[in-house]
Amino acid sequence: MFQTFDATTTPHTGGPRLAALREQLKREGLDGFVIPRADAHQGEYVADCDKRLAWLTGFTGSAGFCVALAETAGVFIDGRYTLQVRDQVDLDHFTPVDFPKNKLGDWLADTAKSGDVIGFDPWLHTKGDIDAANKSLADTGITLKPCENLIDCIWADRPAAPTDLMVPYSVDLAGKSSTEKRAEIAEKLRKDGRGSVVLTQPDAIAWLLNTRGTDLGQTPVALAFATLDDTGHATLFIDPAKVDDALRQHLGNDVTIQSPDQFGPAIDTLKGPVLVDKSTAPVWLDARLKSAGATVAYAADPILLAKAVKNETEIAGTAAAHIRDGVAVSEFLAWVAAQGPTPDLTEIDVVKKLESFRAATGKLKNISFDTICGTGPHGAIMHYRVTQETNLPIETNTLLLVDSGAQYLDGTTDITRTMAIGTPPTEAIRAFTLVLKGMITVSMARFPTGLAGRDIDPLARHALWQAGLDFDHGTGHGVGVYLSVHEGPQRISRVSDVPLQSGMILSNEPGYYKPGHFGIRIENLIVVEPASPLKGADDREMLQFRTLTFAPIDRSLIDANLLTAPERDWLNAYHHEVAEKLRARCTPETQIWLDTACDPI
Repeated sequence: MFQTFDATTTPHTGGPRLAALREQLKREGLDGFVIPRADAHQGEYVADCDKRLAWLTGFTGSAGFCVALAETAGVFIDGRYTLQVRDQVDLDHFTPVDFPKNKLGDWLADTAKSGDVIGFDPWLHTKGDIDAANKSLADTGITLKPCENLIDCIWADRPAAPTDLMVPYSVDLAGKSSTEKRAEIAEKLRKDGRGSVVLTQPDAIAWLLNTRGTDLGQTPVALAFATLDDTGHATLFIDPAKVDDALRQHLGNDVTIQSPDQFGPAIDTLKGPVLVDKSTAPVWLDARLKSAGATVAYAADPILLAKAVKNETEIAGTAAAHIRDGVAVSEFLAWVAAQGPTPDLTEIDVVKKLESFRAATGKLKNISFDTICGTGPHGAIMHYRVTQETNLPIETNTLLLVDSGAQYLDGTTDITRTMAIGTPPTEAIRAFTLVLKGMITVSMARFPTGLAGRDIDPLARHALWQAGLDFDHGTGHGVGVYLSVHEGPQRISRVSDVPLQSGMILSNEPGYYKPGHFGIRIENLIVVEPASPLKGADDREMLQFRTLTFAPIDRSLIDANLLTAPERDWLNAYHHEVAEKLRARCTPETQIWLDTACDPI
């Protein structure tokens, strides 16, 4: 199985570890230390050796940080983790802080004292974050100081860094060779007057070099750094233990391989101007470049957008992966339905069974993230992860929310289905239908080129807003192709100003959460494509979404009277397509269930 359920940290470990950190602060002559969730690559997922925030506080969310001062310690979390953080941290020692409402610099200005020196590891913070904090701390007498990582000084049994091989990724799956990709990025560097770019994010390097790995488990990348110059030559800085002859042959002569200890000296000699993305590159990099006298050009990593716009091969592969995954998910949904209104199951039982259906495809490489499986009140915790300590029996007469995904060589999937167990509350049916209306509205959207995710986001919320409801997360995130299940820069979110382009893959996942009772989320993946012309329309270029995910949506949770005729038509057409694409691939028992689950309403 790909998911583990033991809690590696508990609230009870927080107090002693915080005390040890404060002793280390005294030894270093510091008044505080910042502990981010991030690693040196600034990705969402980190290796076990980099889970410093979880080790110290117990909080295991995918975003956040802690600031430990002599008398207080704040754990900064966004709206997704308001409930989770209170379950995971010792509230006698750590105080949850609403982020981004409260930013690092502002909180320190209000909480620390003039003259305090707050340490931070320059490898684990971006220049953008530190610049913003320093701006807030101007004239306060409070100083941010780069230093060694104090958590590493006290974490006695810290795991070793991963050393699995970086492996080639076939051009038959990537759709474009690394040589072509490097030439395109190099051309952009020349056009923009840049001499080179430093690449710090493993998924960007994996895309550019057509490689994959297992260093982050569910995100198939190898941890490394790289540079690319305006001729298309790349240098890869990677642990030699991760390199074999197959990789050397795959990379060829235009990619130089060096060990990580050569990264600093190589930075000193880069041809400038050197492009640095200050939203993802560590402060260390900016300081090293300036120390070497290089001209630094701040701009977005050019690979992010190139990677986000999928080619025809990647889209076709992702579509195939979703059919395969849809069969596995449908087998799972049929199995849940067969357990009846009072299933003798726990959340962990459900997670393991879903994994078994995906594994039965024979194509599963890993799950794409730890499955979110929440019964009743656990469903209201947006990013709930079941452990042996939190594992609940599946409750009857309520909802079961399962958000899961898979990694296949040809694509990455992410799907959420919310199911009725027994007779659901009337208010849950109403809320589910309102969420469904939002998901359908996004699915049917046609919009002019140039619009961004923030322009689409209200479509998912309109029906909920009219009922005085909302949800505290974005409507959708970008998704990679056998890469990260969460990728940028594309998003469907009120804060996203990146124009959507044909070829971008995103999630469409509105929700509603009633704390202590139930949670609702419905999620399909969608791909942006050119919209077909309409009779009588002008020549304006329009885009639309095509749905990639196919699995039934629980009809017992839908109040058909709340749907408009176009919404009902979309749902019936979707379920017809689900049955058409999946039925022949399912077991006979699931075929029978699928026929009923996909009946029109």
